[in-house]
Amino acid sequence: MKHHNYFVYILTNKNKTVLYTGLTNDLERRVFEHKEKSRKSAFTARYHIGKLVYYERFSHIEEAIEREKQIKAGSRI
Repeated sequence: MKHHNYFVYILTNKNKTVLYTGLTNDLERRVFEHKEKSRKSAFTARYHIGKLVYYERFSHIEEAIEREKQIKAGSRI
């Protein structure tokens, strides 16, 4: 059985005034893409978000999706 890794992560900007929560199967690559502003019109590029402040690893995508939803819902309360 192949082992899978899925990551729920939180990034912030230099001043720690904006948070971004995401989900990926390659955390190192994804954080690099955010830092390099690969998509110029993306939320993370506009707000200069690229500092990793937190992550969790999951073996099942369903668990990772559920956790991402929990984190995003909590930030709006």
